[in-house]
Amino acid sequence: MLIRETRSNPGRPRAAGPLPRPVLALALAGALLCAAALLFVRFAHWAGAHPLAAVLLAFLALPVLYTVFRAMPGARELRRAARAGMAGAGGAPTAAAAPPVEAFAPTVPVRARDGHTAVLPGPGPDFAALDPDGFEAAVAALCERDGCRDVEVVGGACDLGADVLATAPDGRRVVVQCKQYGPAHKVGSQDLQRFGGTCWSVHGAQLALVVTTSQLTVPAAEYAAECGIRCVDGACLAAWAEGSGPAPWGPAMVDGA
Repeated sequence: MLIRETRSNPGRPRAAGPLPRPVLALALAGALLCAAALLFVRFAHWAGAHPLAAVLLAFLALPVLYTVFRAMPGARELRRAARAGMAGAGGAPTAAAAPPVEAFAPTVPVRARDGHTAVLPGPGPDFAALDPDGFEAAVAALCERDGCRDVEVVGGACDLGADVLATAPDGRRVVVQCKQYGPAHKVGSQDLQRFGGTCWSVHGAQLALVVTTSQLTVPAAEYAAECGIRCVDGACLAAWAEGSGPAPWGPAMVDGA
């Protein structure tokens, strides 16, 4: 029997295949982390020599970082997915994704007269039963229902006080902060002060609103009156949702069907 022995050619190198994608991703992530660490060390040395300039640079960087975060596609969906993943890893049931703004929109035409919407059939939504994302979406739906344009829910960990952005029927830029508190938890002056520090300068509000399911303390109401922040407490919110109370921006210029 003839046995043919096959020998590899030692003089011809074997072609190397492409690196796996996980390896490339890890290498890229490592390079970025190293670069970020080097930049941080350099910045720390520079900040130690120029502390005042470092503080000013940090304050100037906040609006830029907020704008970049807002521009990231799907940033809100990523936050929701991360929260759902963390809940699932801990064994707890994952929360359902917040419904879109359209889910809270009325199913009948609405005519606005003198700042009041037509009384809608049936009770309004139970704001206390919603999760935080659902409450923000419900407030955004009310804004859209009563004539606002360009309504956007932007609340999150880095919202800098803004939960809903919109354009009022008269063209003013509306910035809304939503406070879903229980009856025993009132909105305090510190909440209003934090919002007042960003709604005008950072978000460019022409009409700043605080919408809550609870009430405001006396100092908070006084601060809001001094700074021109319009507040909607739980009773006003229920009337607004039912259509028996005015929209926060006053007479709504909406043509009904």
